[in-house]
Amino acid sequence: MKTTTCVCTTILITPRMVLFENSILKLNYNPATDILEVEYPDLHDFLLPEIKHSITQMIEVIKNYDVKRLLLDSTKTLIAVSEAESREVAVFLAGALTKTRVLKVARVQSPSSTIEKTAQNNIRHIKAQSLSYQLQNFTSKADAVAWLREQA
Repeated sequence: MKTTTCVCTTILITPRMVLFENSILKLNYNPATDILEVEYPDLHDFLLPEIKHSITQMIEVIKNYDVKRLLLDSTKTLIAVSEAESREVAVFLAGALTKTRVLKVARVQSPSSTIEKTAQNNIRHIKAQSLSYQLQNFTSKADAVAWLREQA
């Protein structure tokens, strides 16, 4: 009798659910890791009211799903507003997140040095306030996800 050995590989596909999507935001949720992934929206002055409304909707989703970890991907973000308007959106988002049970927010940096300079100024301003969650910046998505998966 001849014996054969089979080497089997199991491929795990991470289940993701789109919890919300509009022209501004798309919320991809991974229930296995409890990470909500969001591409930070492009900032144009004519879109600011809609961006704030979308952030409000995102906060409701975060509350409804009791999300604890948020990944903000800024790698494709364009900023076509003043620093003050950019800061207004960032402060609005940061303040709204304090009204949730989010524990960690990881932001993946933009490759644009101009955008990143504005973002870093906004982050310094936000961190000066009392946040109910940890906020970290990362140059790679993999590092951001690894940090989010660590125990808070």
